[in-house]
Amino acid sequence: MKQTSLSWRMAAGVAATVLALYASPVMAGNEAEVAEHLIELVKIGRGVLSEQMKNINDPAKADKGFTGDYMASQVVERFKKSTKLDLRIPNVVPQANLYLALVQAEKEVVDEAQPIINKPGISFKGFIPAVFARRVGEQFYKKSGVRMKLTGIDYRNANNKPDDFEAEVLRMFNDPRHPKGQSYVRNTMVDGKPVLRMMDPEYAGPTCLGCHGSPKGDRDVTGMKKEGWKEGELAGAISVVLPLK
Repeated sequence: MKQTSLSWRMAAGVAATVLALYASPVMAGNEAEVAEHLIELVKIGRGVLSEQMKNINDPAKADKGFTGDYMASQVVERFKKSTKLDLRIPNVVPQANLYLALVQAEKEVVDEAQPIINKPGISFKGFIPAVFARRVGEQFYKKSGVRMKLTGIDYRNANNKPDDFEAEVLRMFNDPRHPKGQSYVRNTMVDGKPVLRMMDPEYAGPTCLGCHGSPKGDRDVTGMKKEGWKEGELAGAISVVLPLK
């Protein structure tokens, strides 16, 4: 664990000067793959957090041991397993600076949440995967100029409201003729500048239904009304807007 954390910190240091310069668009030719990898990094981070929910919400514990460094090292390790790209050796990974900016955003979001994560006597902290993903998207945009967000028809936070493009693609994802799980990508213009837009559909799983399932209209643990989702139904999508050269 210490070795993995150290490797992550070394990679972050190597990429630090590049991150400061990033705000440059992605070269044409590999942008769809880059968007896919960004989505994968968000999914991995969200998964790491999901595994920690019982620990985070344990009212009997103070120091949970769930830190930003732990998040970052887990994301880097699992990303290597799923993509064969080792971000601990950034000089051999195309767009490593961009990927590491996203990992850094995930680390920072967990670090900023330490006061609530480690506060004893509270059984529900509200630091859930959806909140994590929204904060990561906000941090990542500041670092990179790349927009990432969770969106859906049944959005709860105004920041997750779909724009016209996203609403159109969500309707397509909800069409039974669309192959389940197939993402959608399009080169287009936003504010007069070329971008790649990708959306990756997400479906309601068992862990989603505690807050979003039945009975519809009942209050969940967050105090919000349940949407009445059923397992396997379209829950929303991860949306990426990637500037292009």
